[in-house]
Amino acid sequence: MNGTENGTARTDKSSETEKFVRLAGFIRVANAANSKIPATDIHMAFLYGAARYNAFVAKNVMDVAEHEAFVTEMAAAYTEMLRNHLADPSV
Repeated sequence: MNGTENGTARTDKSSETEKFVRLAGFIRVANAANSKIPATDIHMAFLYGAARYNAFVAKNVMDVAEHEAFVTEMAAAYTEMLRNHLADPSV
């Protein structure tokens, strides 16, 4: 890979991250709710909501036949995201 390809990859990843952050407006709602609701309750609600929504998408949009394989794939994706955020000094 040359320097241009590396720069493009970083830009594409940055662009995807920015797109996700725009879609994840619920994070602002959660931050605002922290003044009235314990963060530990909010984070469990997020986990429940993510699991419920992902199950809906898997079954009704993606028509996933192998549920356990999908669970493994989603758990791996979540694990990677969580590790990345825990390593982020700005969090």
